[in-house]
Amino acid sequence: MTQPRSPYVGIAGLLLATTAWGSLFIAGKPVLHWVDPVWFTLLRYTVATLAFTLLLALRGPFPWAVLRRHGWRLAGLGFLGYGVFSAMVLVGLAHSLPSHGAVIMATMPITTQLVRWALDGLRPSASAVVSTLLALAGVVIVSGLLHAGAAGTSTWPGDLSALAGTLGWIWYTRGAARLPELDVVSFSSLSALASWPLLLLATLLLSASGLAAVPQVHAAWQAWPVLVYIGLVPTVFGVLAYNFGVRTLGVVTSTAFLNVVPVSALLIGAALGSRPAAHELAGVALVVAGLLIHTLSQRAASRADAQRPVPAGDIDRKALVCRSPRPQRLLSMARMRRSSS
Repeated sequence: MTQPRSPYVGIAGLLLATTAWGSLFIAGKPVLHWVDPVWFTLLRYTVATLAFTLLLALRGPFPWAVLRRHGWRLAGLGFLGYGVFSAMVLVGLAHSLPSHGAVIMATMPITTQLVRWALDGLRPSASAVVSTLLALAGVVIVSGLLHAGAAGTSTWPGDLSALAGTLGWIWYTRGAARLPELDVVSFSSLSALASWPLLLLATLLLSASGLAAVPQVHAAWQAWPVLVYIGLVPTVFGVLAYNFGVRTLGVVTSTAFLNVVPVSALLIGAALGSRPAAHELAGVALVVAGLLIHTLSQRAASRADAQRPVPAGDIDRKALVCRSPRPQRLLSMARMRRSSS
């Protein structure tokens, strides 16, 4: 039997993933001057797909049966999570401000809970709403949105594009949680492999219609070290670590950690010599406080569920299958009741 993972391991995975994604904004920003966001996405995930395929090959026989059984579903999820999310967020940032992009990324926990409420009927708890709003307020402060001067130009088309793109990653995250038979490496790798032809087709169609500019060869050659880094670290390593966190802590808790992305970008910039301002440090404190409230409330809810007595109706007397975290004790009680009746 597989032992349950410690929540701290899942937290570590999510922090590593969000830190890697924070480095993506710093490393990838100069590349957008040479490479169109759509082609940037294709080249990034071409490197990542090759790395994912190598990982699968090193694990043993290639899972062709799994790919045939879930191929179209994996392709759709990968296209939404890898392609739509990445391209639309980058397109949005090209027509907006980086501070706006950071705030929009931080709305994903709220959007995730609203999607779960609409589709699954799961109303978010008060502590989840409070912690999410607290972290979102921290990200707004960190981004400098409240301190930015008016540029006189509306950025709503870019902001709307980035906001719509986040729905792609939310759907990808939900898909990862709904395929528990696939481990982290298999889901991440097969979704990248199955969706790459769709990414290529979409890129070629957008280029043919004039919506995406084909990069010059010399520009792509200058950008290849950064593309390799982004394809391996923020993409392969980041996706694996994030999907591990989803399997360990669940969808809502994992998306709450996306608030760390702009904070990690701030800290990486500080390590490279950019001194953070007072409002940025205050925003970091709010983000950390929001994540702590969310994590502690989830742990408290789990302990309360484990200590709650299970009614007799929760035991299937025919199959003797118990839904309690204390199955052996309750099954013994059920047998004693049966023998005494």
